[in-house]
Amino acid sequence: MTTDLLREGRKETTTTFADRDDIPEVRRNTSSVHTSDLLALAGAAIGSLSFTALLYVWIAPFDSLLGFVVLAYLLFLGLYAVLVSFDEGGVAVRDKVAAVVWQSLAVLLLAALVMVVTYTLWRGRSALVHLNFFTEDMSRTGPLQPLSEGGVAHAIVGTLEQITISLAITVPLGLACAVFLSEVPGRYARFVRTIVEAMTALPSIVAGLFIYATVILVLGVDKSGFAAALALGVMMLPIVIRAADVVIRLVPGSLREASYALGASRLRTVWTVVLPTARSGLTTAVILGTARGIGETSPVLLTSGVNAGLNADPLSGPQISLPLATFDLVRSPQPAYIARGFGTAALLMALVLLLFVLARVIGGRGPGELTRNQRHRRVLASRRDAERMSGRAALRSRPPFHAESGPAPE
Repeated sequence: MTTDLLREGRKETTTTFADRDDIPEVRRNTSSVHTSDLLALAGAAIGSLSFTALLYVWIAPFDSLLGFVVLAYLLFLGLYAVLVSFDEGGVAVRDKVAAVVWQSLAVLLLAALVMVVTYTLWRGRSALVHLNFFTEDMSRTGPLQPLSEGGVAHAIVGTLEQITISLAITVPLGLACAVFLSEVPGRYARFVRTIVEAMTALPSIVAGLFIYATVILVLGVDKSGFAAALALGVMMLPIVIRAADVVIRLVPGSLREASYALGASRLRTVWTVVLPTARSGLTTAVILGTARGIGETSPVLLTSGVNAGLNADPLSGPQISLPLATFDLVRSPQPAYIARGFGTAALLMALVLLLFVLARVIGGRGPGELTRNQRHRRVLASRRDAERMSGRAALRSRPPFHAESGPAPE
């Protein structure tokens, strides 16, 4: 009897496991966002807005919009913490509240950026729709003339020439200095790094005064786009050095050791291993330096000056830039000049975006990564090599040929 009971239990257990195997497995939800979190966010937002509106309208004589926003946000955080505490512990509550704070700050920064860009485009829309705004200068245009006359072609040319000269100076010097700081450590390297870190906070007016005092007054160089480019280079150089130094120091030491083990010199290791590995980060360093220099106004004003006509020669005569043209145009009380000023600012933002895209296209690939054209050329070269090797193999397998008796018998 006991044996029969044991057999029946085993049979039931086997049947139960077999039935469980037939049941499809329920897919687990690995998302960090749950319905309870969304409901808690919505409830905290509605409750904070309602209580703040009640306080401002019926209880206290408050009328500040900034105070309304700050009070509503603080109440939102408090209500959200209370609602989350019903389902989670103390650590989870603090973690979710901190996540909400950081995400709300990110949204705030994004909203500020969108507002600045949108406001600039909206105020400059009346000037941007005219083609002459991009092809003409202001030499024959007065404050009372309509937007269909005049433009900022002279400022576009000045900005492009000045930033090109600055990049031609700062990129080689900045990368060479960054390589020296990371590859040749010592007391002098630490001293140079300290000076570079101090120069990153250098005010732009000081850089302009330095070039004005040394290049223009002492050396006797006229105010020109070249002098403005030197002033911009003083602003860009420490940014490029500091960012490139940080990126180069992140290159794994094992890559350097492998290169040295193969017999490569330090210079060849830097040129073929370190710089290609850090190419994407070095591109970012150049972008940061360009963004710092292309938006400066006071160095260009001190070293180049303001002109209303097109001057394509950066070595002689005043040469205005887009930031300086924006500053000069928005000072006028005339609506047409103000619209041109905002249009110039929008054009400057578009130019910075274009430079950013070009830099990412040129240096955004990882080390050893090939473009589509390079991969296509590699495939064609591989096919040619395969055909050549197959031809050689066919020649080797062909029987020897004798002139009198013909092919040798097998």
